[in-house]
Amino acid sequence: MQASADITAPVASGRGRLLRILGVGFGLAVIIGNTIGAGIVSTPGSIAQHLPNGGLFIGVWIVGGLYALLGAVSIAELGTMFPRSGGQYVFAHDALGAYAGFIVGWSDWISTCGSSAFISLVIAQYAGVLFPQVAQHPVALALAIVLMFAVIQWRGIRWGSGVQNTTSLLKTLALVALVIACFAFAGKSSISSNIALQPPRNLLVPMILALQGVIYTYDGWTGVIYFSEEVRNPDRDIPRSMLGGVLSVIAIYLLVNVALIYVLPMSEIAGSDLALGKAAQSLFGVMGDRIFRAVMILSMLSAVNACQLMASRVLFAMSRDGLFSARGARANRGGTPSVALFLSTLVAALFILTGTVDQVLAVVAFFFVVNYSISFFVVFLLRKREPDRERPYKAFGFPWTTGISFIGSLAFLAGAVASDTRNSIYAALLLAASYPTFLVLRRLGRR
Repeated sequence: MQASADITAPVASGRGRLLRILGVGFGLAVIIGNTIGAGIVSTPGSIAQHLPNGGLFIGVWIVGGLYALLGAVSIAELGTMFPRSGGQYVFAHDALGAYAGFIVGWSDWISTCGSSAFISLVIAQYAGVLFPQVAQHPVALALAIVLMFAVIQWRGIRWGSGVQNTTSLLKTLALVALVIACFAFAGKSSISSNIALQPPRNLLVPMILALQGVIYTYDGWTGVIYFSEEVRNPDRDIPRSMLGGVLSVIAIYLLVNVALIYVLPMSEIAGSDLALGKAAQSLFGVMGDRIFRAVMILSMLSAVNACQLMASRVLFAMSRDGLFSARGARANRGGTPSVALFLSTLVAALFILTGTVDQVLAVVAFFFVVNYSISFFVVFLLRKREPDRERPYKAFGFPWTTGISFIGSLAFLAGAVASDTRNSIYAALLLAASYPTFLVLRRLGRR
């Protein structure tokens, strides 16, 4: 379509431009790498505490996976309509205007920088158990991890994507190996006794709380749309990457959780921050904890790389649209938004040094469902406002699939506000303060 040609024409090899060299393999790797991180470690314990029944425990992971899959079906349509790097910011900016784009973009950029910092600190904590000599320097190690990936990405997207492909593959193999070990080396299975447990009498509240944890753990399935103009064939590769990536994550999560309830009784999983670690210990004894931590470090490295790749694309896109300094829209010869990468790394490092990452993520987490809701709304809006616009990929089952995702997001948002009122108030105050900030930064961008 003509619109796509106009949007993507400047994307070519050369200094100052993004490079269109990525394929489906990278799309799968960035979705798997960005989604599967620290959440799969702690979430099963929380879910088991709310739903101490094996069938419900697995069922809520299936429901969360279906939410992500329906969302991917809808957002893939937008990804092919707007083949520009920058994530959900691009949709909001083009369909709803500069201020809506600003809210989505800045909340996404800050939360992605914060996620990079948080995961690096978790890696440092786990590494301190394996290597006592670094246990006293978790901040220094977390900084080193963030800076290491920044240096790799500075060399260009070929380096960044190569590391993403490798680390995501190693993550997948490590988790699959752990699952196989659970079934191969466990003694008596706990599945039948876990499924036979009595479920809670009032399921509504526990189910909502469990779903909140699961949906947070699935967050990250939009990874490929941050690189839309760097994908060689966005009309084909974006839908394939999103659907294939989400299905892969669902399969991995289900395998991990079925393996958990195969090895451990629900009473040991419930409330545990390290349920996978307990499963590894039951299989390998004293070495189990070390094996588990090594697997999780391997798993989380790909998430740090993905977060830094994505954060730089969001700031790059906003700078290009005049919502930040024009310097942020510069890319080096390797296709890396170098100024945006530097600033993203700097913010992640400040989070680590100041110890504020937990508080910041708690507040901006409110916006991640807002951003999904906005994207689903944009699908409806553009279908009505621009019905004749060419859509290389159309959301399967529209309007039902998109409608279910939109209503589900609003319900999840209401639940998040009710369960974390304090941080929701902080988020609302942040939203109120965003407009003057938007005016200042837009003026800076115009200069």
